[in-house]
Amino acid sequence: MYTNRIAEIGLLVGEPARAAMLMALMDGRALTAGELAGAAGVTPQSASAHLDRLVEAGMLAMERQGRHRYHRLASPEVARLLETVMQVATLAPAPARRPVTGPRDAAMRRARTCYDHMAGALGVALADALQANGHVELDDGVGLVTPAGLDFLHGLGLPADSLSAGRGSARPFCKPCLDWSERRPHLAGRLGAALCSHFLDTHLVRRVGGSRALEITPAGQAFLRDRFDIRTL
Repeated sequence: MYTNRIAEIGLLVGEPARAAMLMALMDGRALTAGELAGAAGVTPQSASAHLDRLVEAGMLAMERQGRHRYHRLASPEVARLLETVMQVATLAPAPARRPVTGPRDAAMRRARTCYDHMAGALGVALADALQANGHVELDDGVGLVTPAGLDFLHGLGLPADSLSAGRGSARPFCKPCLDWSERRPHLAGRLGAALCSHFLDTHLVRRVGGSRALEITPAGQAFLRDRFDIRTL
């Protein structure tokens, strides 16, 4: 029954050490059990037990390389679940003033990874710019890239295979993802992942060590201004 499955997932995510390990994997990377133990503040033995449960439940994928076991989120759906839980966690029951949504860290609010795509003010600004210029249409959980949008994205230098229909993939090509801090959509799906990879590979953004935050480089600022008319990040 789905009710039993929902309860099981809730118990898995609700344990603080497991929650910390899942959050550490939200940047899309694979980490060792030792690294995840450090992130959760537990012993390696305790971390291994937690990770085994998460793998068994289908929330994490594990692969062996040499003597290490690397863990990553099993799917974009798991990342989306965690992002949604984070949104709910920021809501106070009866706030006396407007709640502050999303992370307190200004760098995380400005730009960060959400699994394998970009989020925060940067992610939302890119989605807004693509919509304003008729390159992408987002509506009710569905995304569409227009022919003009495909030409534009090709012109940015995204690989052709990242912009193909991808009939063999069960993952949507383009879809909106409600942003944790901005409370407006950024781009997810294979297109969101391709944009994030392109920005990282061409050094338009770089990872901030130890967090999901992304730093926009000077080259990235110029690129955003010239190609997307984004000037205020």
